[in-house]
Amino acid sequence: MARIIALDFGKQRTGIAVTDELQLIASGLTTVNTKDLLQYLKDYSAKENIAVIVVGEPKRWDNTSSESEASIQIFLKKLKTYFPLIPIDRQDERFTSKVAFQTMVESGLKKKQRQNKELIDEISATLILQSYLNRI
Repeated sequence: MARIIALDFGKQRTGIAVTDELQLIASGLTTVNTKDLLQYLKDYSAKENIAVIVVGEPKRWDNTSSESEASIQIFLKKLKTYFPLIPIDRQDERFTSKVAFQTMVESGLKKKQRQNKELIDEISATLILQSYLNRI
């Protein structure tokens, strides 16, 4: 079975999470510079079979798109060009960064570790993926 991969897309960095082959468990994979993201995904897909790519959908309280959605739409067009045969889905990502930070606090990470933005992005991607798995 193929894996599902989730992205917490950002202008600077993108957190990446992936499922196991049975698509049961979401785990953080890494964080990459967004400018290197498409190449990273291309390299990853050469090693692993990807069933779906889930991209976080940032929304405001009133359910409207956030300002970062414009950048995500540009990225989605490129993503579809690179991976025309892999379905791309979206998942609401409201509050994932806050929940990721709270998870870090509750797990006992020291203040210095909690300031690691790459780790927050990776945990956020994992939360996006887990929400997606709960929805499907």
